Amino acid sequence: MKIDLSGKTAIVTGSTSGIGLAIAKGLAGTGATVVVNGRSEAGVGAAIVSIPKGVPFAKVSGVAADVSAASDRANLVEAVPSADILINNPTIFEPNDFFDTSDEDWSRFFDTNVMSAARLSRAYLKGMLERNWGRIVFVSSEADLNIPTEMIQYAASKTAQLAMSRGLAELTKGTAVTVDSMSPGPTLPEGIETFVKELAKQNGRLEEEAAALLVKRHRSTQLIQRFPLV
Repeated sequence: MKIDLSGKTAIVTGSTSGIGLAIAKGLAGTGATVVVNGRSEAGVGAAIVSIPKGVPFAKVSGVAADVSAASDRANLVEAVPSADILINNPTIFEPNDFFDTSDEDWSRFFDTNVMSAARLSRAYLKGMLERNWGRIVFVSSEADLNIPTEMIQYAASKTAQLAMSRGLAELTKGTAVTVDSMSPGPTLPEGIETFVKELAKQNGRLEEEAAALLVKRHRSTQLIQRFPLV
């Protein structure tokens, strides 16, 4: 099926690597004008350079902004005041013992994983409804329902994303605007790759063995039982 999004503007937050970058490349391939976002100028610049290598006709720009901070979010909206497609993707994750997870850690997770999406959806959804066309996608996680005990704060933030996406979808009834959530399993971006390398080193295993053991122990419901690459 050929998807043609020519003339549409798509913002993909947290898109300098991993799932976000893969989504940005995919949208560029449909003809959409893609706005890459990440915290650093260097990361955004690298993504802007990399996308046209796989999609020669790509129309891509970028805005460096930490969307977990309200002020930076405002800078993004000022730079791109209107969007037809919004991919809410920025995510932080880390294993934490529940009893050692501070209030500050909980706030940090919700600011990045939840409030960034709430603020940007609030900024762009109204315009989509007025134009009667738009797409908002939340990149949640299988952890939104399959709660890992070593990352309860992360899972709680992802479950909140699921609730938000459902609530916003209810607001779009009878329109050509849709709001959805996707719940991918673990992938192997730079952060996880570093974690696996350290785990392998600590346990005297090959990296492939450490990765397989990690999935088996902590993501036993995953069907493919490995980290897919993005």
